[in-house]
Amino acid sequence: MLAGGAGLAYSSRARAQQRSSKSARIGIIDPTTTWDAFREELRNLGYVEGQHNTFEYRHAEGQPERLAIAAAELVRVPVDVIATYGTPATRAAKQATTTIPIVAISVGDPVRAGVVASLARPGGNVTGNSLLAPDIAAKQLQLLREAVPSVARVAFLWNPDNA
Repeated sequence: MLAGGAGLAYSSRARAQQRSSKSARIGIIDPTTTWDAFREELRNLGYVEGQHNTFEYRHAEGQPERLAIAAAELVRVPVDVIATYGTPATRAAKQATTTIPIVAISVGDPVRAGVVASLARPGGNVTGNSLLAPDIAAKQLQLLREAVPSVARVAFLWNPDNA
């Protein structure tokens, strides 16, 4: 899994060069304004909604127990890729399929949550980004010290019960 959005942006730009004539079906669980930037970036890369891609949205209606139902519905459509935001939706998608690629955004600690085997070698069908994974905390601190050399103390607040 990538530790930030830069890798996703580079990755999507590289794939834009290899666009096929097939329209990709993208499944999204719980669409929110979070996905507006994603759709806009696809348009900026030349992917026209309805021509190069279509979106299948499924809602959990704010009920975590409905995430599994939403993910299973996307698998039955079927979609070419499932995009998730957050740990619970990513877990639901992973439980629903081992073959459809899942792109996870903003998963807290994907290893601890059981979404991937490791950050370096996630394995399986899940990829994406994590900004809070303990494996990258030292690198984040290093970057902060480089950006703000005068920093003397850093506090990091988190909820260890939130995988």
